Amino acid sequence: MHPCTNGHQYLIEKALNEMDKVYVIIYETKVTDVPIETRGNWIKQIYPEINLIYAKHPPEQYGLDEESVKIQTDYIKEKIKDIKVTHFYNSEPYGKFVARDLQVQEVQVDRKREKYPISATLIRNDLDESKNYLEEIVYKDIKEA
Repeated sequence: MHPCTNGHQYLIEKALNEMDKVYVIIYETKVTDVPIETRGNWIKQIYPEINLIYAKHPPEQYGLDEESVKIQTDYIKEKIKDIKVTHFYNSEPYGKFVARDLQVQEVQVDRKREKYPISATLIRNDLDESKNYLEEIVYKDIKEA
């Protein structure tokens, strides 16, 4: 997640309402200057009951082709190897592949962004215009970055 938006929060809250234990994987990424630890701190402040998994140094190959999907899901499998996972909550096209490869149930949440029409790209393009989709701690940290 980069940055944590109301859309991400909606997804997390759906998982929290439906699951006994929720893990959130936070990918390290070159798209944002906000450190992975800061992004994790947002989630822990908003949802202290969440279990975080920091995905540092992830594979750089992305895409929806089978090779890229396998590279990414193999990486995720390694990050969660000691965790019994039953569901994969997401709002992205790749979610069906991750769920398939992890052999878990996919739960799509607001993929069309109807409830929260926001994306990281929109935020990067106009932070102040997107402020209403961010918690104050998230907005403040991004503004200062």
